[in-house]
Amino acid sequence: MKNKKHHHEATVFVGFPIVVLFRRRGRIFQLIPLLSALYGVILLLFLFLSYLSPSINSSHRHFISRSSFNNGKELRKNLLEEHVFQVPMEGGSLNRDLWSRKKSNFYRGCSIAADDFPTAQVNTLPNRYLLIATSGGLNQQRTGIIDAVVAAHILNSVLVIPKLDQQSYWKDSSNFSEIFDVNWFISYLSKDVKIIKDLPRMGNKLINPHTTRVPRKCNAECYKTRIEPILNKQHAVRLTKFDYRLSNRLDTELQKLRCRVNYHALKFTDPIIEMGRKLVERIRKKSKHFLALHLRFESDMLAFSGCYYGGGEKERRELGKIRKRWKTLHARNPDKERKNGKCPLTPEEVGLMLRALGFDNDVHIYVASGEIYGGEETLAPLKAFFPNIYTKETLASREELAPFSSFSSRMAALDFIVCDESDVFVSNNNGNMARMLAGRRRYFGHKPTIRPNAKKLYKLFTNRNNMTWEEFASHVQKHQIGFMGDPMEVAPGKGEFHENPSACICEDSNVKAREDVTIPGNPAMNFEKGTDSADDGARRSFGEVTDSYISEDEQDWFDTDDIENEVAGL
Repeated sequence: MKNKKHHHEATVFVGFPIVVLFRRRGRIFQLIPLLSALYGVILLLFLFLSYLSPSINSSHRHFISRSSFNNGKELRKNLLEEHVFQVPMEGGSLNRDLWSRKKSNFYRGCSIAADDFPTAQVNTLPNRYLLIATSGGLNQQRTGIIDAVVAAHILNSVLVIPKLDQQSYWKDSSNFSEIFDVNWFISYLSKDVKIIKDLPRMGNKLINPHTTRVPRKCNAECYKTRIEPILNKQHAVRLTKFDYRLSNRLDTELQKLRCRVNYHALKFTDPIIEMGRKLVERIRKKSKHFLALHLRFESDMLAFSGCYYGGGEKERRELGKIRKRWKTLHARNPDKERKNGKCPLTPEEVGLMLRALGFDNDVHIYVASGEIYGGEETLAPLKAFFPNIYTKETLASREELAPFSSFSSRMAALDFIVCDESDVFVSNNNGNMARMLAGRRRYFGHKPTIRPNAKKLYKLFTNRNNMTWEEFASHVQKHQIGFMGDPMEVAPGKGEFHENPSACICEDSNVKAREDVTIPGNPAMNFEKGTDSADDGARRSFGEVTDSYISEDEQDWFDTDDIENEVAGL
């Protein structure tokens, strides 16, 4: 009997050493009911928390503070909200056409030179040659080529075909004629600037060009002051690191020369154009409309941005190693960068934005990008929203891409063509390609171009589980006003010229007048790419672009290929 009693006590009071004390005082039987009840309460509480823990752990996007555990109503409310934010398959109503922009046919590109603009024959002085060495990737080099033509005109010089950067991050060995149609380039601009393929001899001697560099945003007077004296003495000048070396503040006729170079003279080679058209045709066979997305979620972009995407120590280690490439790049606070809208959206966030803007899951999307950081796992959330996703590699065979695949600039050129021909273009950063395409799409009919308002969207993505889908979509649509590629969305004089070529955008009052009597749905005019009307009398140009900066809500990033110059303050 005594042994049974001790066994019973050991079972009930295990873990409670204080029992020994009470047993010595002979009061053990009086405490058994009380301690048994206490043990039962603890056991029930443990079971209750175990039941809740899977739900709490699964809500990785929803923060529950300590106070929530002491507030049953708040905890239940938070857990219920996890089931409220349900992303629909359909995009819903946006009260606008997703594939075109209202009033876009009121505006068009206009870059014809004025009658009094000096021709190359009159403007070019003898024995004056300008050479440039571009910098960075394809689209950054494109800015240098465009501005080189204008600089040659300012300096009354002959332009030698630019040398492309072969030492940048991608180590592309392509020369100018392997990417651009060099004969078309020389011919189209023959009235504006004399262009030759190679530097000639002076007598029997080779001309030895003087190598120098101009500051960024150098205006016409700057070129005259710094470079003209050297040309007079040396006859030839080579300008290095030539990207963004020409000011936004130029007179209208020089700005129009920029546009003639960019939108008419710079044409890709026939093999690149042919392959690009094949890619576009293959998407068009699948769908009447398609969207192109410049995802820019490669490891070099993420490393440069200094942002963090939840990949733990592995992500920090991998991107940190790449980040060391920019020796003068200062450390960044990932949370601060993201709050300020300086981080590319994740593929999942891009998908949420597009669905909120009204794009259904049957939309066909071309992703222009290099190797995505994290691969298919990173892309999976976007593909869950939009299953019809394509890339160069899925639309063309390895054999078809072989002439391009070893050259990053040629591959980028293919992406450029498809993005330019898309019905809607979405950029995930404000880098060189995004800016160049935004300007081009404005010039050729204001085709829809969407840029995420990342600063405002950050708060929405962070708090999305605190609202219904309808509330989330409404906020996205509100925040994206001014970021959808509408005509006159960016005021003249704002932003970088290649993104906002306002001096080359004209308003056609005749079109407006005819629009009032045109049958709805029929365009009043169709404009063919590469042409300009001689009748500009009824059009109002929006004048020169100044050096003003874009508003604080707009992103102002540089691509990773030009940061070496930027951080050096050159």
